[in-house]
Order: sequence, then C-alpha cells, then structure tokens
Amino acid sequence: MGRSRENTYLFSQLYGIMPQKAAPDGRTIDQEVFPMSHTVELLSVGTELLLGNIANTDAQMLSQGLSELGLNVFWHTVVGDNPQRARDAVAIAKQRADIIITTGGLGPTCDDLTKNVLAEAFGKKLIFDEGSAERIRSYFQRTGRTMTDNNLQQAMLPEGCSVLANDWGTAPGCAFEAEGVHVIMLPGPPSECRPMFRYRARPYLLSLSEGIIASHTLKLFGIGESAMEAQLREQMNAMHNPTLAPYAKEGECELRVTAKAATDEEAQALLQPTVAQVKALFGDKVYGVDVPSLEHVVVQALKDRGLTIGTAESCTGGLMAKRLTDIPGASAAFKGGIVSYTDEIKEGVLRVPGHLLAQYGAVSAPVAQAMAEGARQVLGCDIALSSTGVAGPDKDSWGNEVGTMFVAIATPEGAHVRALALGARPMRERLRTQTASHAFDLARRYLSGLRWGD
Repeated sequence: MGRSRENTYLFSQLYGIMPQKAAPDGRTIDQEVFPMSHTVELLSVGTELLLGNIANTDAQMLSQGLSELGLNVFWHTVVGDNPQRARDAVAIAKQRADIIITTGGLGPTCDDLTKNVLAEAFGKKLIFDEGSAERIRSYFQRTGRTMTDNNLQQAMLPEGCSVLANDWGTAPGCAFEAEGVHVIMLPGPPSECRPMFRYRARPYLLSLSEGIIASHTLKLFGIGESAMEAQLREQMNAMHNPTLAPYAKEGECELRVTAKAATDEEAQALLQPTVAQVKALFGDKVYGVDVPSLEHVVVQALKDRGLTIGTAESCTGGLMAKRLTDIPGASAAFKGGIVSYTDEIKEGVLRVPGHLLAQYGAVSAPVAQAMAEGARQVLGCDIALSSTGVAGPDKDSWGNEVGTMFVAIATPEGAHVRALALGARPMRERLRTQTASHAFDLARRYLSGLRWGD
C-alpha cells in the first residue's frame, strides 16, 4: 500500500508522532489545528546503547509522552561517548529540529559530555550552579554515601538555563532556548529519566503551547489493526480537531483521540463525541478507555465484585499469573496459579481425568476445560483460567501445529473454552503473550456480562 502524505497517520505508530494530513497549501493539518507542532529530535548519548548492552527505553518513553503532547518526534539519534561524533550529531539536529531532547551523558565521569557539547554548539558557557551543588551534597548525605569531588561537575550548567531539579538522582537536567531551538537535557537512567520528563520537562514543554492538548486512548482486543483501520479510514481522513490515530500493540490495538482547545473543558467537549462513536462502532471489542492493560481491567472488575481468580497454565508457563501479580493490589483478587507443564501435574495436581489426556491429548479443548475446573476446585477461587497449547518450535506428538492453543474459563455457572490458531507467525513469546491475553479476555467478558466473542 502506498504511503502518501494523505494517509501518513496510518503509520504514526511507527514513529510516535501525531497523525498528519496534507492541506492544500502544503502545511499539515495538525500544524493548522495544533500550533504546538514543533519538530523534535531525541538524541541519546551512550556507547552502551550502540553496543546493545542496554535497550533504549528512554527513547520509547519519551516518544510516547511527546506524542501525547502533540509534539512530532521526527528523528531518533544514538551517539556514543565520543566528543566529535556528539558534536556532529548536535550540528545535524539543530538544523532540522526546533526541540532537541537529550538523554544520558550528565554524570560525573570523563565520558559524560552532553552538557559540554550542547553548550559549545550553542555558544554558552558552563556556570557552576550552587543550588544544584547543594542538592548533590544533600543527596549523598541522605543516602549515606561518600561524595567524591568529581560529582560536583554535575552542577556545571549552561548559562541562563532553566535548572530541572533531579529528586531521583544526582545529575540535574536543564533547558534553554538558543538560535530558535529549545534544548532539554535529561539524565540517562530510566528511573531518573521517566520522572524527570513527567515532572520537569513536561511542564516546560506545555509552556510552549497556547491552550490545552488532551487525549484519550481506547484499548481494543479481538480485532486486527488492518480491520480496525478499514472501518475508520474515511473518518480519520476527514478529522482535523480532534484527530484519531491507531497504534498496534502485541495482540491488540489502541486508538488515541487527541484535541486542542483553549481549556481542558473545551478539549473534553471535542473528545467525548468521538470516544463515544468509536465505542459504539467496535462494541465489546473496546475493553477500556485510558486503562493500563487487559489484566488490569480484569483485576479491577474482580475487586469491584468481591471475586477471586486463579490460573492453571501449561504453554504460558506462569505468564498469566505474572501479569496479574504485576498489578499493585492484585492480592485482593488473585488466589494463586499452577504451572502444569506435564501430564503428570495436570492429572495429579489439577485432577484432569487421565482418560481425557489419553483420548484427546494435553493440547485439546476437553483438557483445557478440565484444567480450569480443576484449578477452581484446588485453589478455591470463584473463577479460574487455563491455557494449553503448542508454542513451538515444532508440532507436538499429536500432530498439533505450532500456534494451536486452547484457553478456558471455569465459573460458578459453568465453563467455556476458546480454540485459537495463532501460528501464522510462530514465535514462542508472541504466542504465549497472545494466549494469556485471550484468557484474560474470557475473564473480562464473563465479569462484564458479555458474550464470549469467539
């Protein structure tokens, strides 16, 4: 399919940008409606990123956060701890972006060069900031660590900058404007970068815009991205404010509705009709608005109803239990899980009848149902979920293809099994993730009084 300027929004999920559509004069519609349509380059500094020693999760987090603000992230650049290569990267960035956000290189060691390079590039001196120095001293005193003198290098900041106080580490961030470019520097460790963006950089960026940008994200399960887009294509082409952008996730989809207005109340008035329209269009495939995950919806529904849940897992190997217990407060609803990876455990612990295993094999609808029913009895929970299947790389001994999966739910009213054929792109991690999500979808539907949706 051709990627014309008119349908660039279809691919916004690849770049973390707001949807764009060409106007007759060559501007993009989001620039016409959202004056805060700066172009952003993320510059990540660190040889460890280039070597693949660590994943660049900062860039992912920033792209998502900037997209929510209506800021167009056009470039991701990663450069090692080399002064000349860093200078070259900054020289390129300042020519094509009017906001440069850097991560990393703000620490006390000799390879922490970000501030030096950026200050040099924009003709600014580095000035010792006593307030930042005192915060660094207090941090070491509070944590009971010995401070070496080189830590005070972190208090050297570009003259005239806005200091972004770091309450989560030692290296302060900073922001300044020069030569028509806004520069924001953030520390590299994700535990510092994430709160620094949220509580320090985000307010600075919001000050660049007149008015309010607000958004809502609808989460969908049970429909593919292409099928979802086909039903919305004409509407998305016609929308100016608000805008509607699709995002692909593993086994599910998101739709983000974004609007700009003078006040939050006016923005919400623009958003709500589109949110209601999308919910009506996709019906029970929409499992929530502005919710973290499918399993979060399940846990919240269980807590609201005073019910408990348990799991019996084979092919997912404890993934369902893991995803449930990742949610704070899940102990109020989750009784426990059993990983029954062998027939011996299925029969001996979950009480799956041996004749079912012998007649149908472990990867079958009858065994999936018996696993869920057994877990409900053994764990003493109100509802139980089960999974069994072939995650690969080869067929099982019964000839089941990779991606053949069964999930089941056992409830006080009875049990239900969903058969899955997920083997078009057989990858163990993807298959396990999607299988667990299908099990959660069964729980979500039961708790919401919906049809099973098979």
